[in-house]
Amino acid sequence: MKRAKTSTFLLELPLQVDWSSERQLRAHLEAARCLYNALLSEGNTRLQQMRNDPAWTSARAIPRSRREERARAFSHLRKKHHFSEYELHAYAKTARVCWLADHIDATMAQTLATRAYQAVNRVCLGKAKRVRFRSKGRGIDSVEGKRNDVGLRFVLDPNAGDGGFLIWNQQVIPAIIDWCDPVVQHGLRHTIKYVRLLRRKASSPQAQGADVSGNRYYVQLILEGHAFVKKKHEQMETQTIGLDIGPQTLAIVPREGRTALVTFCEQLAPNARKKRRLQRQMERQRRANNPEHYDEKGRVKKQGKKRLWWNESQRYKNTRRQHATAERKLAAHRKSLHGKLAHDIVKAGNTIILEKTSFVAWQKQYGRSIGLRAPGMFVAHLTRIVAKTGGTLSEVSAFKTKLSQYCHACGAYVKKPRSQRWHRCPCGCGPVQRDLYSAFLLAHLQREETIPSVTQSDWEGAEPRLQAVMEGLQQRANEGHILPPSMGVVASSKAARARARRLESPAYPHQEPLSPERESGSVG
Repeated sequence: MKRAKTSTFLLELPLQVDWSSERQLRAHLEAARCLYNALLSEGNTRLQQMRNDPAWTSARAIPRSRREERARAFSHLRKKHHFSEYELHAYAKTARVCWLADHIDATMAQTLATRAYQAVNRVCLGKAKRVRFRSKGRGIDSVEGKRNDVGLRFVLDPNAGDGGFLIWNQQVIPAIIDWCDPVVQHGLRHTIKYVRLLRRKASSPQAQGADVSGNRYYVQLILEGHAFVKKKHEQMETQTIGLDIGPQTLAIVPREGRTALVTFCEQLAPNARKKRRLQRQMERQRRANNPEHYDEKGRVKKQGKKRLWWNESQRYKNTRRQHATAERKLAAHRKSLHGKLAHDIVKAGNTIILEKTSFVAWQKQYGRSIGLRAPGMFVAHLTRIVAKTGGTLSEVSAFKTKLSQYCHACGAYVKKPRSQRWHRCPCGCGPVQRDLYSAFLLAHLQREETIPSVTQSDWEGAEPRLQAVMEGLQQRANEGHILPPSMGVVASSKAARARARRLESPAYPHQEPLSPERESGSVG
């Protein structure tokens, strides 16, 4: 009988790890890496055998319209070649032998088997091209169990001053618990489903709270119930909000109230020059340590299926650590900005409607913006917060609604190029910024409908709000603020000249010609 699913939330606590505990943890995680690679290899082998079977070609030839017959053919192939999550669990019993059994218990081996099966199954379904094995430099940084009574588990000990301990085999690691934090108090009052151990890199080996290897360890408690909601997030308006998401911008239009057109993570300011300088330094160090891997023109030699082994000096590792630290801080800042923006949206309304977007397709055309702003990660964060607060989030098909082409006044659909950022209709509707207008239509889109129900009073109440947003953005642009071109705001010539003067120096200093002695050396 399948267990009923219950609501779940997380609580993360730091662990107090000394040098001896850290050594044992590294051994445990290394054993988990070896077992995971073995399971991944076995799953990949079974997948290749299934694909080499002539019945695989026959199953693929079945038209997708005959859905049941096609599913039965592939299901028979999976059973024939033992390609399933349960079969990989059974293989984990035989793979967990000798020294691996001293580190990994049966329940953790099953969770590693599940992770390996999911990775191979993505290749089987065409969602990934290949599986990625974990090398020593890219080891496993998280392991989890299935229950909190055996294997990896967390125990609260009232005899130790309300302390908590993570237990893995014979190892007992104390957790740092701040009982004055209401989030911690709320979480520890709930039932623990299972436990996850996390290892994160610190900024440097000498960072506060880091061990001798420059790592920090945390325990994540997967708890039954609902997460703690802070008082500042409890008050929510009961209205509908339309969101129009772009690669750099977000239009927020509720049916009533404050309207906004904001830039994703506007406060996020990566140091591009420092990043490029570190990347060039790493490449120089890599070339100096591995000259045999480059040809006469400085290109990496092609070895076919043979793997190249790269020598890494301590200076190279230090430079790589600096680069990774900068990226890690940038990701943490981006996550914080996403959380603040999501909470502000949920506080304004409990029903959110947005268009379903393929952010993977956006990566091909807007790679830098997507990599920096991460709108897909923001949507995932917003979905979790809406579910936690009891609201609803709906994604509608942009192919069916075609709101960017629609005019509510006359009901006509007119295609617009992406460069056209304003909606103007011959019927007299507009001009109105394109993203704001789409978000306005989304806010008035009923469930299971493709045409928004907008009355004349709705438009008369919303039009001044939309115009006020654009007037504020125009004023910012005239003051010299740099806004994304997709907002459709054109700055005055005076602001453009001021912006040009600001970019001249010191970002792009004048480069003097090299002397004959320096021309022969490398430029880095």
